[in-house]
Amino acid sequence: MNFIRFSDLCAKGQVAGKRVFIRADLNVPQDDAGNITEDTRIRASVPCIKLALEAGAAVMVTSHLGRPTEGAFTPEDSLAPVARRMQELLGREVPLVANWVDGVQVAGKPLAAGQLVLLENCRVNKGEKKNNEDLAKKMAALCDIFVHDAFGTAHRAEASTYGIAQFAPIACAGPLLAAEMDAISKALLAPKRPLVAIVAGSKVSTKLTILKSLSANVDQLIVGGGIANTFMLAAGLKIGKSLAEPDLLAEAVSVIESMKVRGAAVPIPTDVVTAKTFAADAVATVKAATDVADDDLILDIGPQTAQALAEQLKKAGTIVWNGPVGVFEFAAFENGTKVIAQAIAESSAFSIAGGGDTLAAIAKYGVEKQVSYISTGGGAFLEVLEGKTLPAFEILTRRAAS
Repeated sequence: MNFIRFSDLCAKGQVAGKRVFIRADLNVPQDDAGNITEDTRIRASVPCIKLALEAGAAVMVTSHLGRPTEGAFTPEDSLAPVARRMQELLGREVPLVANWVDGVQVAGKPLAAGQLVLLENCRVNKGEKKNNEDLAKKMAALCDIFVHDAFGTAHRAEASTYGIAQFAPIACAGPLLAAEMDAISKALLAPKRPLVAIVAGSKVSTKLTILKSLSANVDQLIVGGGIANTFMLAAGLKIGKSLAEPDLLAEAVSVIESMKVRGAAVPIPTDVVTAKTFAADAVATVKAATDVADDDLILDIGPQTAQALAEQLKKAGTIVWNGPVGVFEFAAFENGTKVIAQAIAESSAFSIAGGGDTLAAIAKYGVEKQVSYISTGGGAFLEVLEGKTLPAFEILTRRAAS
């Protein structure tokens, strides 16, 4: 993907004295008292802000927070807690500006070079979610350079993510978004082969488009969780009372056949870990995949299957990982996911991982530093796997070419 990088503009001295508008993702969780309970996104936004300030820009930053009603601001919608945390991280004052669409001022004066303000919750503005053109043009008029640095919103065409990028004099990607675009390009657009994808989760239906899209491109498609159970059914195996979607067997067969045509495969588990109940203290039993009883629940892949997949992952050129392959939250059913995580860590492949449960597994097994790139995009990451072109990618590449 060809796009303008904010870091390049800074390096070339093209940012000094300019008004820079940064769309960050500062949508952090809060407790009932409004205290921030996890600040990863705020900390992740700091490098772009520092880059802009060190380059001599007048810097505006905004984000959404929660799900406010457009045109009806309430105290719960305020970015005030974010401003306080940002002040601590930057070691400087971060004024919070409300009603900023028609102009940004600090103490009655226009924003000057070297100054930084946080613009109040952008989703309170009428027309934000529907990408109202008048609103987008007003936002664009506030700046000389628009910087998109919020991958978590890259799949949404909103006024503060897409519309402003259409009309701002310059539209570019901040370091966070640029890193995502680079990693996605490396993993999916020009991957080193073999390309192996791991797609796991409770339902085939929620990831069917992902499975279909990947089956046309990957060399091996590893399925896990409830998805694997549906594929086991499609392969003629019994799965007892395990979670599955029998009505989607034809879709599963279609994915298997699509892979076969290309000489690729969807490995079906040869052994599984079962229990009679879904509980942390349930007794775990390892069985051949052909021996599952009618009252069994499959809660993990078996050790033989896990080892076979690990060997294939270690030979991969590129690995895309979305979802744990078993109920890794329960100690008795975590081995499959643990072995997969460790195999990815030991592989020389370029690996990209995304999705909440995947990130939790990565953290649990301490392999953060061994995974080449960890995407924090959530829905945006899934849409990329579906083969969709994200609105943010589309507009930034178009603006780079214009």
